[in-house]
Amino acid sequence: MKRFLLNILGILFCITSFGQIHELGVFVGGSNYIGDVGNSHYLSPDDMAFGVLYKWNKSTRHSWRFSYKMASITAKDIESSAPNRKYRGFDIKNNIKELSAGLEFNFLDFDLHQSDYVFTPYVYSGISAFVYDEIFIIDKEGKTDYQDYSFAIPMIVGIKSKLSNNLVIGLETGARYTFTDNIDGSNPKNKNLEELKFGNLNNKDWYIFTGFTLTYTFGKNPCFCAHE
Repeated sequence: MKRFLLNILGILFCITSFGQIHELGVFVGGSNYIGDVGNSHYLSPDDMAFGVLYKWNKSTRHSWRFSYKMASITAKDIESSAPNRKYRGFDIKNNIKELSAGLEFNFLDFDLHQSDYVFTPYVYSGISAFVYDEIFIIDKEGKTDYQDYSFAIPMIVGIKSKLSNNLVIGLETGARYTFTDNIDGSNPKNKNLEELKFGNLNNKDWYIFTGFTLTYTFGKNPCFCAHE
């Protein structure tokens, strides 16, 4: 029993004395949206997106991740391959500001204290809250009514590698399934604009961020405690 208690105390000491490694960095890339206006390409990062992110690496396989990203999203029917959209000729623009929190999972051990080259594919999901413009379309162009917010489920896949002892680079793409159908102005909430609704009102909008991450690592080496 005495030895067992000493082992427990040793583990607790390690947890409280040695923090897991942290990452702080930037995201730079592009954005696109999928909805009732413009082309229907799933991956078409035509508009600029950027942000900041923080990771708290709890192990070599998983991290708690938090991020803030901004992007402008545009869509033009003239760029669509669908004849009915080309003929319609709608043109919209919206602005997205997103806060996201969730869990990033590595498929391979990603030990940032290894001296060797390390890389891994990864996935991320959680919950996102975002601010966007409630818009409507008149005279074929999107007009802003007011600013609103909604939530989304992010689904991100990527690959990352250690550049040096303190730098990690990654490439990722991630779709967000939103809980709104009016990023594109097809379903305005304002009851005075109901006659302007169009498209499939039963499907929610999506938006996608694709780009590079560069993070700086810091923190003490995690404690790998021996136990029997």
